[in-house]
Amino acid sequence: MQIIPAKTPGFVKALFPNFVWNINTPNKELYLTFDDGPTPEITDWVLSTLEEYNAKATFFCIGNNIEKHPEIFQRIINYGHAVGNHTFNHLKGWKHQTEDYINDVIKTESFIKKHKLNSNEKLFRPPYGKFKSKQSKKILELDYKVIMWDVISYDWDKSISEENCLKNVTSTAKNGSIIIFHDSVKAYKNLKYALPKVLEYYSKKGFAFKALSRDTLE
Repeated sequence: MQIIPAKTPGFVKALFPNFVWNINTPNKELYLTFDDGPTPEITDWVLSTLEEYNAKATFFCIGNNIEKHPEIFQRIINYGHAVGNHTFNHLKGWKHQTEDYINDVIKTESFIKKHKLNSNEKLFRPPYGKFKSKQSKKILELDYKVIMWDVISYDWDKSISEENCLKNVTSTAKNGSIIIFHDSVKAYKNLKYALPKVLEYYSKKGFAFKALSRDTLE
């Protein structure tokens, strides 16, 4: 059930100013992000769909999935998309000791570097959007940019209809919004409906879809 609003409230962003919630820009630019992959067939479908609209995105990948599906992860990079760290085991930060959590992040980073040797992007998104303050402090000390979101599609939520998943994005996203989708089995039904329509809707309005980068975030 969708309890938290699709649009992140301003007071939440103000509480965590060290995290990136959106990109401040007057330009018609949107930043699509995909969590929890790479996933066979689903991530491939996402890549093909983005290609149709000349859209770039950022994929926050689970290290365990990178290890199991290295060829799909490499395809994400080859298509010119950005990649970020989403821990190795999709950890709930508040259920794990900080040392264990950070080791999980570092393990994922080692797999990312195997495929993207020149990467110094170091983008991180905590699973479930939550982690302990000590964990977040350590992540920032490791020179990661913590990427949160401005708009959440709720594509994984089976109580949300395909139409409402689409509406969660089209009724809220604006210049510089960081939007969350998931290239996962759980989200696929809503994602398959909403993503092409989001791309078409905003493309017709003159928006470009861009990947996140350190240059963008500085």
